[in-house]
Amino acid sequence: MRSVGLDYEIFHSADEFLASHTNDRAGCLVLDIRMPGLGGLELQEKLNELGSTLPIIFITGHGDVPIAVEAMQKGAVDFIQKPFRDQEFLDQIFEALKTDQRRRSARDRKA
Repeated sequence: MRSVGLDYEIFHSADEFLASHTNDRAGCLVLDIRMPGLGGLELQEKLNELGSTLPIIFITGHGDVPIAVEAMQKGAVDFIQKPFRDQEFLDQIFEALKTDQRRRSARDRKA
């Protein structure tokens, strides 16, 4: 991400992310299904409850079709299996950032 000029933050757990999360924060989330503490799907559910519109990209080496379907039904913008190509990953991040920008613009127009 650094090589293409994207700012990013790394959180070591879902709880660490939630402690700093606000709904006005722009960007996207890259989550793994398996994370320390709350897993990726549980974090997604928590964010949905909080009204977050941050686009979520799931990456996993342990995914299967039912998990991918569940993540997408709950609003994930993509589900990528490891190993993946760097360019594929970056393309999905840029697409998620565009999605976030569209969602924020729509929310601002409504307000």
